[in-house]
Amino acid sequence: MMMIRSIALITFFILSGSVYSQTATSTVTLTLPVVTLMDVEPTGNFTLNFTAPTEAGNALGNPTPNTSKWINYTSAIAPGGLTRKITASVSKVIDGVNIRLQAAAASGAGGGTLGTSSGQVTLTVTPVTIISGIGGAYTGNGANNGHRLTISLVTGNYALLLPQANTTVTIVYTITE
Repeated sequence: MMMIRSIALITFFILSGSVYSQTATSTVTLTLPVVTLMDVEPTGNFTLNFTAPTEAGNALGNPTPNTSKWINYTSAIAPGGLTRKITASVSKVIDGVNIRLQAAAASGAGGGTLGTSSGQVTLTVTPVTIISGIGGAYTGNGANNGHRLTISLVTGNYALLLPQANTTVTIVYTITE
Protein backbone atom coordinates (compact mmCIF):
# COMPACT_ATOMS: atom_id res chain seq x y z
CA MET A 1 0.00 0.00 0.00
CA MET A 2 2.82 2.34 0.84
CA MET A 3 4.45 1.61 -2.50
CA ILE A 4 1.25 2.42 -4.42
CA ARG A 5 0.92 5.76 -2.56
CA SER A 6 4.60 6.69 -3.42
CA ILE A 7 4.08 5.83 -7.07
CA ALA A 8 0.86 7.84 -7.10
CA LEU A 9 2.59 10.91 -5.63
CA ILE A 10 5.48 10.69 -8.11
CA THR A 11 3.03 10.29 -10.98
CA PHE A 12 1.04 13.30 -9.72
CA PHE A 13 4.14 15.56 -9.68
CA ILE A 14 5.28 14.37 -13.10
CA LEU A 15 1.87 14.79 -14.72
CA SER A 16 1.19 18.15 -13.14
CA GLY A 17 4.43 19.61 -14.54
CA SER A 18 5.46 20.92 -11.17
CA VAL A 19 9.20 20.91 -10.72
CA TYR A 20 10.64 22.13 -7.51
CA SER A 21 13.87 24.14 -7.87
CA GLN A 22 15.79 26.52 -5.73
CA THR A 23 18.56 29.00 -6.58
CA ALA A 24 21.06 30.97 -4.60
CA THR A 25 23.48 33.74 -5.53
CA SER A 26 26.84 34.99 -4.39
CA THR A 27 28.46 38.31 -5.16
CA VAL A 28 32.13 38.21 -6.09
CA THR A 29 34.29 41.32 -6.07
CA LEU A 30 37.53 41.18 -7.97
CA THR A 31 40.38 43.44 -8.94
CA LEU A 32 42.42 43.12 -12.12
CA PRO A 33 45.30 45.57 -11.80
CA VAL A 34 46.99 47.37 -14.66
CA VAL A 35 50.29 45.55 -15.11
CA THR A 36 53.42 46.57 -17.02
CA LEU A 37 56.40 44.30 -16.38
CA MET A 38 59.40 43.54 -18.58
CA ASP A 39 62.83 41.99 -18.20
CA VAL A 40 65.67 40.49 -20.23
CA GLU A 41 66.54 36.85 -19.60
CA PRO A 42 68.94 35.35 -18.76
CA THR A 43 70.62 38.05 -16.71
CA GLY A 44 74.29 38.78 -17.20
CA ASN A 45 76.68 40.41 -19.61
CA PHE A 46 78.19 39.20 -22.85
CA THR A 47 81.17 40.19 -24.99
CA LEU A 48 81.38 40.95 -28.71
CA ASN A 49 84.86 41.41 -30.18
CA PHE A 50 85.92 42.38 -33.67
CA THR A 51 88.63 40.20 -35.23
CA ALA A 52 91.74 41.82 -36.68
CA PRO A 53 92.42 40.78 -40.29
CA THR A 54 95.42 38.55 -40.94
CA GLU A 55 96.04 39.92 -44.43
CA ALA A 56 96.68 43.53 -45.40
CA GLY A 57 93.77 45.08 -47.25
CA ASN A 58 91.10 42.94 -45.58
CA ALA A 59 88.35 44.37 -43.40
CA LEU A 60 87.88 43.76 -39.70
CA GLY A 61 85.94 40.60 -38.93
CA ASN A 62 82.55 41.33 -37.36
CA PRO A 63 81.78 39.47 -34.13
CA THR A 64 79.31 36.59 -34.18
CA PRO A 65 75.92 38.04 -33.17
CA ASN A 66 74.69 37.28 -29.66
CA THR A 67 71.33 35.43 -29.57
CA SER A 68 71.28 34.38 -25.92
CA LYS A 69 68.93 37.11 -24.62
CA TRP A 70 65.12 37.08 -24.52
CA ILE A 71 62.63 39.85 -23.67
CA ASN A 72 59.81 38.70 -21.36
CA TYR A 73 56.81 40.85 -20.47
CA THR A 74 53.41 40.84 -18.78
CA SER A 75 50.85 43.45 -19.76
CA ALA A 76 47.30 44.11 -18.53
CA ILE A 77 45.82 47.27 -19.98
CA ALA A 78 43.04 49.43 -18.53
CA PRO A 79 39.79 49.51 -20.55
CA GLY A 80 40.33 51.84 -23.49
CA GLY A 81 44.07 51.96 -22.75
CA LEU A 82 46.77 52.18 -25.39
CA THR A 83 48.86 49.24 -26.49
CA ARG A 84 52.43 49.15 -25.26
CA LYS A 85 55.81 49.18 -26.97
CA ILE A 86 59.36 48.32 -26.01
CA THR A 87 62.20 50.63 -26.97
CA ALA A 88 65.96 50.18 -26.78
CA SER A 89 68.85 52.61 -26.65
CA VAL A 90 72.55 52.48 -25.82
CA SER A 91 74.45 54.31 -23.10
CA LYS A 92 76.94 55.59 -25.69
CA VAL A 93 77.73 55.31 -29.37
CA ILE A 94 81.11 54.04 -30.53
CA ASP A 95 82.36 56.04 -33.50
CA GLY A 96 82.48 53.95 -36.66
CA VAL A 97 80.54 51.02 -35.15
CA ASN A 98 76.86 50.19 -35.61
CA ILE A 99 75.17 48.30 -32.78
CA ARG A 100 72.24 46.44 -34.27
CA LEU A 101 69.38 44.74 -32.50
CA GLN A 102 66.51 42.62 -33.77
CA ALA A 103 63.66 41.17 -31.73
CA ALA A 104 62.24 37.99 -33.24
CA ALA A 105 58.53 37.17 -33.32
CA ALA A 106 57.21 36.04 -29.94
CA SER A 107 57.45 32.34 -29.17
CA GLY A 108 57.17 30.06 -26.17
CA ALA A 109 54.57 29.66 -23.44
CA GLY A 110 52.82 33.04 -23.66
CA GLY A 111 49.39 34.18 -24.73
CA GLY A 112 47.25 37.21 -25.45
CA THR A 113 48.03 40.08 -27.81
CA LEU A 114 51.79 39.73 -28.09
CA GLY A 115 53.83 42.49 -29.68
CA THR A 116 55.22 42.73 -33.20
CA SER A 117 58.91 43.12 -33.96
CA SER A 118 60.13 46.26 -35.73
CA GLY A 119 62.81 44.22 -37.49
CA GLN A 120 66.50 45.04 -37.27
CA VAL A 121 67.30 48.51 -35.93
CA THR A 122 70.54 50.39 -35.30
CA LEU A 123 70.75 51.56 -31.71
CA THR A 124 71.67 55.09 -30.67
CA VAL A 125 71.34 57.07 -27.45
CA THR A 126 67.79 57.95 -28.57
CA PRO A 127 65.29 55.15 -27.85
CA VAL A 128 64.00 53.31 -30.91
CA THR A 129 60.97 51.00 -30.95
CA ILE A 130 61.88 47.31 -31.21
CA ILE A 131 58.47 45.75 -30.34
CA SER A 132 55.05 47.42 -30.70
CA GLY A 133 51.36 46.56 -30.36
CA ILE A 134 51.57 44.79 -26.99
CA GLY A 135 48.09 44.34 -25.57
CA GLY A 136 46.90 42.20 -22.70
CA ALA A 137 49.55 39.49 -22.86
CA TYR A 138 52.27 37.47 -21.19
CA THR A 139 55.27 35.86 -22.86
CA GLY A 140 56.24 33.16 -20.41
CA ASN A 141 59.31 33.56 -18.26
CA GLY A 142 62.97 32.95 -18.99
CA ALA A 143 64.97 31.93 -22.04
CA ASN A 144 62.99 30.41 -24.92
CA ASN A 145 59.94 32.54 -24.02
CA GLY A 146 59.08 35.94 -25.42
CA HIS A 147 61.13 37.65 -28.12
CA ARG A 148 64.64 36.34 -28.84
CA LEU A 149 67.10 39.21 -29.30
CA THR A 150 69.89 39.23 -31.87
CA ILE A 151 72.55 41.81 -31.01
CA SER A 152 75.33 42.44 -33.48
CA LEU A 153 78.20 44.83 -34.16
CA VAL A 154 79.24 45.89 -37.65
CA THR A 155 81.69 48.47 -38.85
CA GLY A 156 79.93 51.59 -40.02
CA ASN A 157 82.45 54.21 -41.07
CA TYR A 158 86.08 53.03 -41.16
CA ALA A 159 87.32 56.64 -41.13
CA LEU A 160 85.91 57.03 -37.59
CA LEU A 161 87.24 53.78 -36.07
CA LEU A 162 89.66 54.05 -33.17
CA PRO A 163 91.25 51.11 -31.35
CA GLN A 164 89.47 50.40 -28.07
CA ALA A 165 89.77 47.70 -25.43
CA ASN A 166 87.12 46.61 -22.95
CA THR A 167 84.67 49.34 -23.93
CA THR A 168 81.38 48.79 -22.13
CA VAL A 169 78.08 49.80 -23.69
CA THR A 170 74.79 49.31 -21.84
CA ILE A 171 71.60 48.59 -23.77
CA VAL A 172 68.56 50.08 -22.03
CA TYR A 173 65.15 48.52 -22.68
CA THR A 174 61.94 50.37 -21.72
CA ILE A 175 58.28 49.33 -21.93
CA THR A 176 55.79 52.21 -22.28
CA GLU A 177 52.34 53.03 -23.64
